[in-house]
Amino acid sequence: MSATPKGASALASTVKKPKTVTIGFLLMNNFTLISLASAIEPLRMANQLSGEELYQWFTLSPRGVQVQASDGLTVTPDAAMEEQLKLDIVIVCGGYAAQHSATKEHLSWLQQQAKQHRTLGAICTGTWVLAQAGLLDHYEASIHWECIASLKEAFPKIDISSKLFSMDRERMTSSGGTAPLDMMLNLIAREHGKQLSAGISDMFIYDRVRNEQDQQRVPLKHVLGSTQPKLLEIVALMESNLEELLTLDELANYANLSRRQLERLFQKYLNCSPSRYYLKLRLVRARQLLKQSSLSIIEVASACGFASTPHFSKCYREYFGLPPREERQGLSDFRPVPPLTHNAGDQPPVISSEPRVSCAMKALAQARDEPTFASIILH
Repeated sequence: MSATPKGASALASTVKKPKTVTIGFLLMNNFTLISLASAIEPLRMANQLSGEELYQWFTLSPRGVQVQASDGLTVTPDAAMEEQLKLDIVIVCGGYAAQHSATKEHLSWLQQQAKQHRTLGAICTGTWVLAQAGLLDHYEASIHWECIASLKEAFPKIDISSKLFSMDRERMTSSGGTAPLDMMLNLIAREHGKQLSAGISDMFIYDRVRNEQDQQRVPLKHVLGSTQPKLLEIVALMESNLEELLTLDELANYANLSRRQLERLFQKYLNCSPSRYYLKLRLVRARQLLKQSSLSIIEVASACGFASTPHFSKCYREYFGLPPREERQGLSDFRPVPPLTHNAGDQPPVISSEPRVSCAMKALAQARDEPTFASIILH
């Protein structure tokens, strides 16, 4: 019999397993399946690579009834939302016609979750449902670009962002498509380190994890509508002249406006001066070049209309919070992670007394034979 190394048992007893974070995905009718998968798959892979149940998740609906996705597939949720599951995060999964998908019981239940101090999130157009529940007032929030203008009009107290995703205190909201993947990878990196997040990205052959500074490519006409053709024309001119800059007088002349009228248009509809908006377009373009091309920083600066590299670096740091060199090297630090009813005529949900086995546990058990199982060491 081999002897146990002295102190080994004491050391083992002091090593704490990471806390399992439980996430409930509330499925709205016509939810977008790709957004749901983009949110769940990083959690599955985080468990597989770490060898630990870092996350577990449940899909939910009122009374556990089936929900149809926007592509016609029908999903049977894991649980009824009325069950007293111990959730840390609740994420609303929206999709087509989110404005009309929420019922009073959806909104009442989400308000109850907020009162229990749970982190609330949304993917795709689920942000609209949180807004209807009054749970996004005075928070920054993201939503699919098609809904930005209408959400701003309907809920003026929300700080609507065109970012891919927003993480503001105990709220986390994402636009559609694959953007939830980036939001979850950033969440995992904050809680368990960049090494795990990068490992998940590699497993999914995902070239670059986008962060909170990345913007949706939002056609301005979807922000302004068709009521301001002059403003749309000027912005199009700016976008076509990022290297050889046009003066404000030239822009005004092209649109048959005075410079004063030009400035008023930008202040009224875009909440900034024309010069500031032009600078933003150039800096966003510079960020794309830094991340997606091999151009030197000097070449990037020139391509985006900056006369000198020091001036470019100063403007870039002020806008994005880090200099161009660190952006290219991927040295950006993550910010600390925020702390984490049925109708009278309906039959009450059948609540099982059996402890639920999460999808995460089933997937983790199946992953034990994978060569990548527990391949990331958590410190």
